[in-house]
Amino acid sequence: MASSESRYSPTSLEPKWQQRWQELGLDQTPEPSAERAENFYALSMFPYPSGNLHMGHVRNYVITDVIARLMRLKGKRVLHPMGWDAFGLPAENAAIERGVDPADWTDRNIAQMREQLQRANEQVDADGRSWRSGALVEKRKLRQWFLKITAVADELLDDLEQLKGWPERVRTMQANWIGRSSGATLRFAIEADGKQAIEVFTTRPDTVFGVSYVVLAPEHDLVDQLTSADQRQAVEAFRQSLQSISEQDRVADDRPKRGVATGGTVQHPFTGQAVPVWIADYVLPDYGTGAVMGVPAHDSRDFAFAKQYDLPITTVVVEPGQAPDSGEPSEAFTGLGELVGSAEFDGLQGEEAKTAIIQAAEQRGVGAAKITFRLRDWLISRQRYWGCPIPVIHCDDCGVVPVPESDLPVELPRDVDLSGSGGSPLERATEWKQVLCPKCGKPATRETDTMDTFMCSSWYYLRYTDASNDTAPFSPASIDAWMPVDQYVGGVEHAILHLLYSRFFTKVLQQRKLVSCSEPFQNLLTQGMVQGVTYRNPKTRKYIAPSAVSDASQPTDPDDGEALEVFFEKMSKSKYNGVDPGAVVDRYGADTARMFILFKAPPEKDLEWDDADVEGQFRFLQRIWRLCDGAKASGLQLQSPLPLPAELTPAETDLRRAVHTAIEAVSDDLQGDELQFNTAVSELMKLSNAMGGQLDAVSAPVAQEAVRSLLLLLAPFAPHLADELWEQLQGSGSIHQQRWPDVDASALVRDTITVVLQVKGKVRGNLEVPAAISKDELEQVALASDVAKKWLEGNAPKRVIVVPGKLVNLVP
Repeated sequence: MASSESRYSPTSLEPKWQQRWQELGLDQTPEPSAERAENFYALSMFPYPSGNLHMGHVRNYVITDVIARLMRLKGKRVLHPMGWDAFGLPAENAAIERGVDPADWTDRNIAQMREQLQRANEQVDADGRSWRSGALVEKRKLRQWFLKITAVADELLDDLEQLKGWPERVRTMQANWIGRSSGATLRFAIEADGKQAIEVFTTRPDTVFGVSYVVLAPEHDLVDQLTSADQRQAVEAFRQSLQSISEQDRVADDRPKRGVATGGTVQHPFTGQAVPVWIADYVLPDYGTGAVMGVPAHDSRDFAFAKQYDLPITTVVVEPGQAPDSGEPSEAFTGLGELVGSAEFDGLQGEEAKTAIIQAAEQRGVGAAKITFRLRDWLISRQRYWGCPIPVIHCDDCGVVPVPESDLPVELPRDVDLSGSGGSPLERATEWKQVLCPKCGKPATRETDTMDTFMCSSWYYLRYTDASNDTAPFSPASIDAWMPVDQYVGGVEHAILHLLYSRFFTKVLQQRKLVSCSEPFQNLLTQGMVQGVTYRNPKTRKYIAPSAVSDASQPTDPDDGEALEVFFEKMSKSKYNGVDPGAVVDRYGADTARMFILFKAPPEKDLEWDDADVEGQFRFLQRIWRLCDGAKASGLQLQSPLPLPAELTPAETDLRRAVHTAIEAVSDDLQGDELQFNTAVSELMKLSNAMGGQLDAVSAPVAQEAVRSLLLLLAPFAPHLADELWEQLQGSGSIHQQRWPDVDASALVRDTITVVLQVKGKVRGNLEVPAAISKDELEQVALASDVAKKWLEGNAPKRVIVVPGKLVNLVP
């Protein structure tokens, strides 16, 4: 093939094609088809506008971009939008630190991140500290706004079965978060007349006769009433000790469970005996009834608590037919079994025992069957400035009054005092806060709480379908055309809150006949994190920037000479292990960055950034450039497809098989339940290798088909390079206006196949045989082969195992 002097220069060709795509309108969403199946909605979780993209962002958006480009090549009308998660506490904190308005800071960052993208085509920490100041959070009772997500808890749980295109672990996480439990509520009376009682919910009513104590959340309303005078000081001290501990830590499995006796007692609902009441950190006020019956013999957590505080442990469930052990058990028996020590219920087993005790509790008025959920209603109130205003007015005479529709949206006041202390700045925005009541016209005040950040992200996918509509959030026609989202891509860290709230919004809107779908996202891909090489001093635990490491083969701390730990960890500014996407694009181009991100690891796995592998992808794109450059020098053009010859040479047959094998494999990798971009890139490498040195050995039509197919398969991955080479080879229009290649099944048919020959269970050689060979014929060929004669040493095998098309195993 003729040589060429042209050179692959991504820094010059990529801006050219970005401008060309805008001129061609390829960055615009087409009008959707009336047939939903002809439309495709690809969406990435939108970014928080911090001002800088990191490689985690890039991975997310590249994945979605590949899918969107593929679907356009397949003839779909594609909606692939981008927006910004503008509201939130981080923006307000940044504004406080910099002395700027949050809106100005956000707008500036959006502009910066938009430029980067065009090139690369709950609010308290777990340790109970504020994001803003680092101070320990103090818990107070406030009047706040909630959304009643529990009203659709059953639908949220049951409809997870519909989400076959979601990762199983995400569905499991949501199911666990919703936490539907079937059991019973039981009443432990406080007074003899039974009018006042502690209600507990239990999934194991069959263990009620093993109750040794009742535990209340320290925040429970009845704690003060039940606490005796001599225990009041201990109870108050214990309550205070929990103020700085998060609920997550309180219920963590590896944390010792602590408690204090209140000195009060309640009556057992079946025996009438006095049961001591405790408070403990592991019981939360907002879960269940805020009260738990302690059954240490049949609950591991209760067992540990009872052992720690020397409380009775009474066995009331055993394996069927087994007598209870004399004395205290060594561990809790948590399974279902046969009741013992349970009065008239002795001998009942499992679910039968549960049902009988629930029925008896209902008859005696001390309990009832009940289904509960771990899911709590969604608290949306935030005492901060930078959030969506809650459109409510408070009037002394009329109470809570909605802002009239004609006055929506409520806009935040500008130039407020963002001191970072003293409550919400909106409380001090007097002119904005003081209004007239829409009902009676008397002086009133606006609600100064703003909405949770998740409110916006819970419906933005709906707004994107009709983003220019200035009279409504969206039209029914736009929802019918685009929803649900065909492919959603984002981090698994949003598996519960964002994804659950989005499902909640969709279901509520469907109930009100505002949207036609019951689920927002048909398919979900949760991409892994991008990790960078990280250096840390093992003694000081201080992270060291790579630029400060003089010898990467033997890295040491420049301050004290200590040998550094070297490992991969999620990219972070604090760990100095981030990689600037702009620097990578400046050096290698956006296409190389895309190829590396897609090739390095399966999309759901974490990706370890490696400069050497980035360089490898750059070299691969250079090989494709040289391949097409040589084809161009030989006169090959892609403008008009040439008819294939009636008879193909062996070289042409082999090349067409490689081409259509790649088309089939790449198409399979980019569709279905498991998207495998890394293996798709591998197939492109195989195809380019098969083409190297072969284009001169085949006719022009076969060479043209090969080059055309290679560039079309490459287009979603390296869109700039593919379009440049398409243009250089006289292809019509943009490559992104073409159609994805179809597989020619006849090209995949092989005249011969390679079969593995095993002797004594080990591979001894291969057999090249006709593809249509029968099982008996294959056995005879194997027995007659030189390999068989050598390893069998003239002896007939005792057994011959034939797997047609794959192997023959000769067992001596």
